Amino acid sequence: MGAAGSIAGKSVLISGASHGLGAALAGEFARRGARLTLLARTGDELEAVADRCRRTGGDAIAVTGDVTSGDDCRRAVVAAVDRHGGLDILIANAGLSMWTPFEQVESTDVLRRLMDVNYMGAVNCIQAGLPQLRRTQGMIVAITSIQAKIGVPQHTGYVASKHALQGFCDALRLELEESGVGVLTVMPHWLRGTQLRRHALGGDGGPLGESSRKHSSESVALDTAGRAIVEAALRRRRDLVIPWKLKLLLWLNMARPIWAEGIIKRAMTGQKGH
Repeated sequence: MGAAGSIAGKSVLISGASHGLGAALAGEFARRGARLTLLARTGDELEAVADRCRRTGGDAIAVTGDVTSGDDCRRAVVAAVDRHGGLDILIANAGLSMWTPFEQVESTDVLRRLMDVNYMGAVNCIQAGLPQLRRTQGMIVAITSIQAKIGVPQHTGYVASKHALQGFCDALRLELEESGVGVLTVMPHWLRGTQLRRHALGGDGGPLGESSRKHSSESVALDTAGRAIVEAALRRRRDLVIPWKLKLLLWLNMARPIWAEGIIKRAMTGQKGH
């Protein structure tokens, strides 16, 4: 991929592409003429996303697999190379949330599951794709979270996994400095239109389903986030905060952490239940 340029004709692999942000990113890349390899566990939903991408002008294939399996991630990369001749951009997007106080977590297996999906899932994809990205001087795009920088109550395991991913990417960026491979970390606020909350883990390790919380008015539309991420990848940026005003909260968290914590607690109080 080298220097910033057009997305058209680039080979892009997106994990967690069957719904939510992954599907929105697939659609945005397809509209710009990318050649897509889409990875997710849900085959029917994934194929429907791939079909929509093909109808909007992108070449897309669906690979059913789980990011917690290194073999599945390697299989997706092989599929991308076989179909599209290489790999230019890897989007490590697959993720799982939680919404429960730590004291109500019945087993630490809940936190282990979050780490397996959010951290090791991204690491598995990156390890599988890195040799190809070195050849193209491509881009790694990791969807972390604003919570990768700031703690949020009732999200302990999620926050920990995103902190781990952010730290991994920051270190990897330094290791790859001379390779031509870029590393972009994306730190979004709440996103509307995802299934992340419905699938969020409760204290018993099961998904919360329709009992999960609603988004506040501060949440970001998926198409808005998708466009911003594609543009950031195109420009080979190193980080992206969505929306930009959250950078003020990051600054405040460094300068006056007690004030930042007060804002976070008020925001969480505003996340009303169904």
